[in-house]
Amino acid sequence: MSIKSTILGFPRMGSDRQLKKLVEGFWSGKVTEQELAEGSKQLRADHWALQASYGLTEVPVGDFSYYDHVLDAAFAAGIIPERYQQVDNAGTQAYFAMGRGLQNKSIDVPSLEMKKWFDTNYHYMVPEVADNQAFSLHSTKVVDEFKEAKALGYAARPVVLGPVSLLALSKTAKGSSTKPLDHLASLIPVYVELFGQLAAAGAEWVQVDEPVLSLDLEASVYQPAFAQAYAELAQVSGLKYLLTSYFGRLGDNLSWAATLPVHGIHLDLVRGAADLDSALELIPADKVISAGLINGRNIWKANLDKQLATLATIVSARQSAAPVWVSSSCSLLHSPHSLKPEVGHLDEETLGWLSFAEEKVEEVTILAAAIADRDSVAEQLERNAANVLSRQQSERITRPAVQQRLAALDESSYTRQAAFSVRQAVQRDTLKLPLFPTTTIGSFPQTAEVRKARAQFRKGALSQEEYLQFLDVETRKCIEWQDEAGLDVLVHGEFERTDMVEFFGEHLEGFVFTKRGWVQSYGSRCVKPPVIFGDVSRPHAMTVDVAKFAQSCSPNKPVKGMLTGPVTILQWSFVRDDQPRSQTAGQIALAIRDEVVDLEAAGIRVIQVDEPAIREGLPLRKADYEAYLKWSVDVFRLATTGVRNETQIHTHFCYSDFNEIFTAIKSLDADVITIENSKSDLKLLGALEVHGYAAEIGPGLYDIHSPRVPSVEEMAARFAALQKYIPAENLWANPDCGLKTRGWPEVKESLTNLVAVAVAARQAHNA
Repeated sequence: MSIKSTILGFPRMGSDRQLKKLVEGFWSGKVTEQELAEGSKQLRADHWALQASYGLTEVPVGDFSYYDHVLDAAFAAGIIPERYQQVDNAGTQAYFAMGRGLQNKSIDVPSLEMKKWFDTNYHYMVPEVADNQAFSLHSTKVVDEFKEAKALGYAARPVVLGPVSLLALSKTAKGSSTKPLDHLASLIPVYVELFGQLAAAGAEWVQVDEPVLSLDLEASVYQPAFAQAYAELAQVSGLKYLLTSYFGRLGDNLSWAATLPVHGIHLDLVRGAADLDSALELIPADKVISAGLINGRNIWKANLDKQLATLATIVSARQSAAPVWVSSSCSLLHSPHSLKPEVGHLDEETLGWLSFAEEKVEEVTILAAAIADRDSVAEQLERNAANVLSRQQSERITRPAVQQRLAALDESSYTRQAAFSVRQAVQRDTLKLPLFPTTTIGSFPQTAEVRKARAQFRKGALSQEEYLQFLDVETRKCIEWQDEAGLDVLVHGEFERTDMVEFFGEHLEGFVFTKRGWVQSYGSRCVKPPVIFGDVSRPHAMTVDVAKFAQSCSPNKPVKGMLTGPVTILQWSFVRDDQPRSQTAGQIALAIRDEVVDLEAAGIRVIQVDEPAIREGLPLRKADYEAYLKWSVDVFRLATTGVRNETQIHTHFCYSDFNEIFTAIKSLDADVITIENSKSDLKLLGALEVHGYAAEIGPGLYDIHSPRVPSVEEMAARFAALQKYIPAENLWANPDCGLKTRGWPEVKESLTNLVAVAVAARQAHNA
């Protein structure tokens, strides 16, 4: 049997982050719109050529995006809020304003809300649907890109975010009352028009992504919505639809999804392998099954023999049915571009364990070839089996002392000395902070000078002593400015850190680091996740010397010790898959606990352990919530409960729906939480009203992912709303998140305004 080989999508940024440079150049005025378009066109062509070079039967198109694929879908459907329509006649500048805001002499608009894309570290922009929403085909981007690929001679399959998922991932615009899904009937004609253009351009298949099918869906709402949408889309002649979901099992949704008038269904058989038996029974014989057998979410080589056995089961069961495809489990957007730059950087053993996007394309084609003629790829299969066995047997993986320490813990390791009310009184007496204390989340701008010094140090052009002296100067300047600006609890700025996870991984055993293992986080922002390959331990202190120096620069105000929490280190790394994630998180927690204790011993009175990824790690299905929340809370408490009552423990959360985990947030037993708030229309207040919160809290007063500077009036209105829900003695003033990606001028102006808001509120409260 001949099997189609394909993938669901490819990383956008390029092998050397070319798209990042193009987009940021456009924002700064150094790259014209035409240059941006031409450079992006070349990047797409390069990516298609690479995929085709491995023999993929069909390449995906439309997966490329300047900023975000959900934003692309909304923009294409004319879901452009009125405040952006004045920008550039709703053109490219308006598109970017929706993603990152825009502020100049004539325009001041914030960006759309940003949220995590399911349980990944990718962020998407949340479309806003108004009561009077008018839909129209505003952009033919996917049609144009299909024509590009076709002109270059590639067999291509357009990728489009489906209408139901687009609306399900949207939110009701401010001042409106209808739910986004109520507008489905009005949106469908736009998709019919778009798909008609694709059919006219020569497309045979369209990959319609409906990832909400991996969630718990209310069947009475979503089943008729899907039925309505796909019945109308089926009227477009000459086009076939691959209904695509990923990141988990379809579960109960499979029974009715299988009956939709589509021509194929994609299954994520990595994270949703439990669907296979039901799928073989329920998916009609005239529908293609696309088997997602290569993990798009992690970087380990697939066990090809194991996945080949699964593929053989599918093929055997579908002998007289429609063809079978083999694919990635999800888009390879979540994988680094290629292993080639890592040759000579990583050791040969580790290199043999890994597979990035380019290598995953090859794995897909090997599976497709092997099912037809195993001998044709016997050498590749033998090499893969040897690499898989090497990882299983490596002595580098297991450290008995680490596992024994984790196994020996008792309940006292997860509990603070006293209840919060007792700790709060002691901390107020010790820290003597004013009402509405002000602080920041941790990082300050990573300027060109900081990046240059780091690069020179790594190349050997700066000695370690010279580099440390440079960092000391930057740290002192940062602390002195914060003090002069009137902030109450200071931070050292994190100039020594490239990334809040990578930095700690570099100081822990059990991690390795790539040279160019970049993945997109949001917009042009890329991160380089470390790789956790074995048991984790802390061989030495990681932040103590820097924290001590920083505190010495501020004799009258506390400087926070800044750490990343165990769940976030886990979530933002590529994690070993040979033991439960909870066990790896526990090992990381012990390492962070040792650092927390050492910081306290060094005289650091406020210690922040950031956990922005706790919500991100929440399973997609509610049946799995309890187990995850139990261990994620446990590892945070394990990391933070080794200190005295006098030491104030902070944590931070960002860009999530918090209602579902607010009970868990309370169970963390932190003294202060700072939490994203400004981009989500104060939805946090609803969670506070429902669940209550007795400890101290700092909801963010402004969005740091946008270059715009919020006014005093804007932040004062937000702060006044917060005071209705949070007791004054428990309320902090702070930004949404760290300031690493911003520039010093906007940071200084924004924080000066924030301090002014807190001081005015303090005076009004005391009047």
